[in-house]
Amino acid sequence: MRFSTQTLLLQLGVVLLVVLLSGVVHAWLVYDRIGTEAENQALTLARTVAADPDIRTDVQDISKEEGTPPPSVLAAGSLQAAAEAARIRTGALFVVITDETGLRLAHPEPSRLGERVSTDPSVALAGQEITTRNTGTLGPSAGAKVPIYAPGTTGGTIVGEVSVGYSIESLTKSLARDIVPIALTAGGALLAGVLASFLLRHRLQRLTLGLEPEEISTLVHDQVAVLQGVDDGVIGISADGRISVFNAAASRLLEVPDATGQDWATAPVPGQLKGLTRPAPQDAEAVEVVAGGRVLVASARKAWHRKEDLGWVVMLRDRTELQQLTRQLDAVGTMSTALRAQRHEFANQLHTIAGFMSIGQHEQAKEYLERLSATGPLKFPVEQAELLQDAYLQAFIGAKSVEASERGVALRIGPETLVRGHVADPQDVTTVLGNLIDNAVNAAVAGSAAERWVEVELLDDTAHDGGTLHIVVADSGDGLGGIEPEDVFTEGFTTADHPARPGAGQGLGLALVRQLTRRRGGDVRVLEPGSTGGPGAVFMASVPAVMDVAGGQADSRKDNSG
Repeated sequence: MRFSTQTLLLQLGVVLLVVLLSGVVHAWLVYDRIGTEAENQALTLARTVAADPDIRTDVQDISKEEGTPPPSVLAAGSLQAAAEAARIRTGALFVVITDETGLRLAHPEPSRLGERVSTDPSVALAGQEITTRNTGTLGPSAGAKVPIYAPGTTGGTIVGEVSVGYSIESLTKSLARDIVPIALTAGGALLAGVLASFLLRHRLQRLTLGLEPEEISTLVHDQVAVLQGVDDGVIGISADGRISVFNAAASRLLEVPDATGQDWATAPVPGQLKGLTRPAPQDAEAVEVVAGGRVLVASARKAWHRKEDLGWVVMLRDRTELQQLTRQLDAVGTMSTALRAQRHEFANQLHTIAGFMSIGQHEQAKEYLERLSATGPLKFPVEQAELLQDAYLQAFIGAKSVEASERGVALRIGPETLVRGHVADPQDVTTVLGNLIDNAVNAAVAGSAAERWVEVELLDDTAHDGGTLHIVVADSGDGLGGIEPEDVFTEGFTTADHPARPGAGQGLGLALVRQLTRRRGGDVRVLEPGSTGGPGAVFMASVPAVMDVAGGQADSRKDNSG
């Protein structure tokens, strides 16, 4: 049996029990009230009969005689006539008059005259009025007993008592007349309770989506295990715009505290995420978002249960490491292409040497080898590469020079370059330097200057600034034009129609560079906005703690000793 059905039956049982108990209590209160009214009415009639002067005189006269008159005499006497008249007039069950010993002087049944009353008259004969509910010779009744005093006295000699009673059966008939509204009230209450139970059952099924308590408990445990166990960020937005789910991965990726329960429109999350949930009812396309120094891929999907709108689910996936690896692989691929070209050149050089040796031109072969030793076996198309002493920077910028050369841009090293240390954090240096060079190459290609070039100046401070690498990149493009310098660091800002290579993001590079450098305690800014026709914009970035301080100091000591 389903839980909702069990709940319905339990509610119906409770409602029925409450209605029955209420009806019984109400009926009992009505019955008790009718009985009390009957007792009061009997007491009033008994007092009236006991106060009648003729009755008091007749009872006193009989009490003074020796013995009790026979029933035939009593039946024809004035007391019997007065008592019966009062009984018939008021509809009482009985009106009984006794002497001071409790013998009947008046009774509805003449055959019982002269006999002792069936109920105890001692309280009334002692001078006290009393109301009673008991069973006598005429059946159950609610009545009263009142003493009869001698004529001309109040509270004097008691010469008898008057008993008046109303039948319980008449009280029951009165209750039967009053029970109809009670039953109608109980029936109405029962109907209202049944209707409320059905409405509550329907609402319970709607709120629980028809799930049983065991299923809900299992669902909650599974939800907690899944949401807290995955590396992807999950944000659930209910149909009314409140955040219902905000797992630990989402809090970590966005670097914001748990926002569960907050309004989605005012939550401290990037605006691009909020924009994903605006189109409805279709799902939004995935976008790249920079948040907390990370590149995230965000997607949103509309959630439905049958035809009920449950809101939105926003998924966040971290692509920071993937983009860093992609950039490094691009550099490695570029270097591999250059090495294949240089291998062909190196083979030609070996053939030349072999030719000199075969014709006996040993001196010319020696001179040729000396020239090769001076220039090196490999030569990247980057100007003033000798200013770079770090092998990683030489390889990376050399690879970038090959890529730039293929696009018709000359990459050169600025004359103020001085790098004495060694790169200790290649990933961050790759991200910052690679983005700046790529943007500069794109600007040079899109520029109107006849000569296309990109100039990079590098300066490390390993002695005083915690291994900071300062980077300045300039190009021959047309500059920023009328764009505000700070706008270029806004997430999603781009002036390119198409990415320079397949799979590259748009509008994320400079925003990522700024967040990365600021997280390390540095910064990136525009030194010169540039002008149309060149030179273009000049960017400067400071990246602390990416250079090997010990290596730099050792090189400094070596240079000083030299």
